[in-house]
Amino acid sequence: MKKLFILGAMALAMASCSVTVPVNATSNEVGSKTGSASTTAVFGLFFDGGDASIRTAAKKGGIKKISTVDFKMTNYLLIIRQYETTVTGN
Repeated sequence: MKKLFILGAMALAMASCSVTVPVNATSNEVGSKTGSASTTAVFGLFFDGGDASIRTAAKKGGIKKISTVDFKMTNYLLIIRQYETTVTGN
């Protein structure tokens, strides 16, 4: 029973994952500026009011010409999800 509990606890601890995917790339040269924006959701229904849009990420980084856009989703125990958009450019 104790081994089963330990295995269950280890499985829960490792039940978070993170996936980063490229969303878009333009012909603009890759600049030195980077901006990111994020939001968090619980059960996929309740959001914290954050804004993970490309526009917000570019604005936070002071970017006028976007070069690349990446999207990252991190999942914690299938309950909490964090979404982050990262933009690079000039």
